[in-house]
Amino acid sequence: MRLNNIGLVTLLLLGACRTAYKSLQPATGDAACIQQFAPHFTNNLYSTQVNVLSHHLSGLLFCKQMPDSSVRMVFANEMGFKFFDFEYTAQGTFIKHYLFHKMDKPAVVKTLQQDFELVLLRPDLRQAQVLTDGKYQYVAIPSEKGRRYFITDKDCRQLVRIEKSSARKAVVIVKMWHYQNGTPDSISIHHTQFKFNIALQKTQQATD
Repeated sequence: MRLNNIGLVTLLLLGACRTAYKSLQPATGDAACIQQFAPHFTNNLYSTQVNVLSHHLSGLLFCKQMPDSSVRMVFANEMGFKFFDFEYTAQGTFIKHYLFHKMDKPAVVKTLQQDFELVLLRPDLRQAQVLTDGKYQYVAIPSEKGRRYFITDKDCRQLVRIEKSSARKAVVIVKMWHYQNGTPDSISIHHTQFKFNIALQKTQQATD
């Protein structure tokens, strides 16, 4: 009986260690095809809901492409109180212009930076690998502690989701739906290991 229990525990541990991406196989395809799904922000407003642990923030996220092709993102509530002001340059540099002091912690900055980098969909494709699970195409790119997967249908005509993974499973899942004039109508960012979710719904084209 004791040996049987040990065997059962061993099987459970092996199952827990099994990667969610073990079925992926190398495939032919053009990794650069995912660039068509990068949002072409001009000056767009999104109604935004942020849930972090027990805290809830709501307001408007203003996304504007600047003349130098950098993207500026400013999140403020309906009264004009600013939560953050970020910039992503065309060269891939992140600039924190402002972050509300109660949120201004290295872990929060890094999390928000990396989350919106996934949304902007500007990956370095030099180490990209094209994979498939038989149903979807995965463009896999190494990241600091795992990989980023840009998942499309087999013909790379529709973006299914983006996953930032650890060695075994997705830790961040990004979805973008209903593209109009190059920008998604809806965006969701979901963290799987703790409560940190962002939901964006386009409201209108902002004016300069």
